[in-house]
Amino acid sequence: MSFTLGILDQSIVFPGQSAAEALKNTVEVAKLAESLGYDRFWVAEHHDSAGVAGSSPEVLVSYLLAQTQKIRIGSGGVMLQHYSPYKVAENFNVLATLAPGRVEIGVGRAPGGLPRSTKALQKGIAEPETLDDKLVELKNFLNAPAGETHAQPGLTAHPLPGQPARIYMLGTSVSSAELAAKQGLPYAFALFINSDPETARAALDTYRTQFNTEHGGEPEAILALSVIAADTEEEANALAGQHKTVRATLASGKTVNVQTLEQAAEFARQAGEAYTAVEREADITRGTKETVRKRLLELSEEYGVNSFVFTTIIPDFEQRTRSFQLLKEAFTGELV
Repeated sequence: MSFTLGILDQSIVFPGQSAAEALKNTVEVAKLAESLGYDRFWVAEHHDSAGVAGSSPEVLVSYLLAQTQKIRIGSGGVMLQHYSPYKVAENFNVLATLAPGRVEIGVGRAPGGLPRSTKALQKGIAEPETLDDKLVELKNFLNAPAGETHAQPGLTAHPLPGQPARIYMLGTSVSSAELAAKQGLPYAFALFINSDPETARAALDTYRTQFNTEHGGEPEAILALSVIAADTEEEANALAGQHKTVRATLASGKTVNVQTLEQAAEFARQAGEAYTAVEREADITRGTKETVRKRLLELSEEYGVNSFVFTTIIPDFEQRTRSFQLLKEAFTGELV
């Protein structure tokens, strides 16, 4: 089987670092990914967080495209719920015109921050559209002028590129899989956020069985997961450390995945709701390149995917880049 491999970089500001250093490291990892032959490099969107420097993926994607030559660069993802599909289409049409065939736009359903940043981002929006409606509008604006049924017929997100940015739906649930299937979009399940295997399996099965082929595509699934590769098992285990994930459930029924119990409490405080939180060990595929390769092949078989996106949270930059080198070596000769 042939595989495609990508990297998701969250521009984390590790202790002792500045935001400028975190962004510089993101640029260096993108260059490394291209030199190693990775297929794609995505950057995340987070708001109102001193621990993450990547608040504007469109701007960062633009800079990374200018610093690389061939690798596909994209958002992982743009939080479309906050924005005008028309403006997002303009941004990515400019990028796709500058770098034909290299731009990808992952769309996320999460807010990308705590309630106060969501309020700030959506200030002045009286009647927000559903994400479903926004996706339809975004797809249309990336490809052509608005049709006669649109509120502004003929409206165009200039410039219209010869090769528009490709949209990917990102998610952690069956409902996100249903949306991706309905829209006929490629779908990336974030196992590094929701590591429940039953949910992942149900989401990917739902995506394939409900996929709408009327848009001209076929199901294309990606598994995004945390991976740490090292030269020894002991080093990999030490690097994985005590990473945790926390799932908070508000009284309204809304759920959110955060990194710490403190973040869960702050989210609930800003939302003005009671909450419960469950903390668990982060699901990190770890080990030597042989061990990691074996596990990834098992995951490929288990979930029926041949495309992976890796996120690797290691504070030491040299150890993080070594992990990406070993991951690539693990699949040499089996890449698309």
